[in-house]
Amino acid sequence: MSDNKDVSLESLGEFGLIDHLTSQIEIKNESTLKGIGDDAAVLDYKGKQTVVTTDLLLQGIHFDLVYTPLKHLGYKAVMVNLSDVYAMNAIPKQITVSLGLSSKVTLPFVEQLYEGIQLACDKHHVDLIGGDTTTSLTGLTISVTAIGEAGSEDIVYRSGAKPNDLICVTGDLGGAYMGLQVLEREKRVHEGNLKVQPDLSGYDYILERQLKPEARRDLIEFLKEIGVKPTAMIDISDGLSSEILHICKQSNTGCRIYENKIPIDHVTSLMAEEINMNPTIAALNGGEDYELLFTISMADYEKFSKETDLKIYTIGHITEESKGKILVSNSDQEIALQAQGWNMGSHH
Repeated sequence: MSDNKDVSLESLGEFGLIDHLTSQIEIKNESTLKGIGDDAAVLDYKGKQTVVTTDLLLQGIHFDLVYTPLKHLGYKAVMVNLSDVYAMNAIPKQITVSLGLSSKVTLPFVEQLYEGIQLACDKHHVDLIGGDTTTSLTGLTISVTAIGEAGSEDIVYRSGAKPNDLICVTGDLGGAYMGLQVLEREKRVHEGNLKVQPDLSGYDYILERQLKPEARRDLIEFLKEIGVKPTAMIDISDGLSSEILHICKQSNTGCRIYENKIPIDHVTSLMAEEINMNPTIAALNGGEDYELLFTISMADYEKFSKETDLKIYTIGHITEESKGKILVSNSDQEIALQAQGWNMGSHH
């Protein structure tokens, strides 16, 4: 692919670019009757329910090209959408990808982005079935829409949590936010000095959490295998605190989560210490971990004893609405949870 560095996008034209980027695509799902190449894609679900989700990533707001490899960015753009499909207990089958590209962009730039997109599709058995490319005056814009399917009896909403349900999460939290702090710090240190290589050694885990998150298909497969359907589920894009509050609000419940049960990786803790931040705050408010947060009935809990490599952490339980939404701190203080997630316009 790399011998294309002098090919201008203009010379290819929009359709030439699309053909170039998509000529290798093979269809993986029988629900995809027609992918790229006609006026619209054609999908056939034979009685399944369809879930659709979309996300927009804007340069300068959701990502910074100073420290984000394009391949990682393409991968992440797909993952954040697949994560929303998994959060419905559905399996993603197709995506569309739309790009706003500045006129200065070279072909290798777009190819690298697509390499990441394609890798994500292959890893999660998803078909890329279309999209749009247009000229952008404000830097790179990526919009991905994901389409998934589930049996009508399998779909899980945010609204089904009941008092005494256990609150579970699939992995450690706060890492993506701490990875972002490392990247931002190195960017400040090296502002304008391109000769000095940034020192990122020792931070690999949290950098990967930020730059290359992995949507949790494994949980959805495991739940099917053990025959458990969560009562409510959501993905952690804006921090644990605001996500659990979404579930409580939609389910008309309260909750109690325990600080000492929140899974935090030691690299996350070390970085938090370096910048004088409580790692629990990073887990509660950081966001972008793309783990799944879900509630299950007590009765289903014992089914989780089945052998699995999947780490699932129980961090608390759902209560009556009148009991409030409480974090029990390590010193046994009860703290009201607040949605410190990100507001419109700022993911970082």
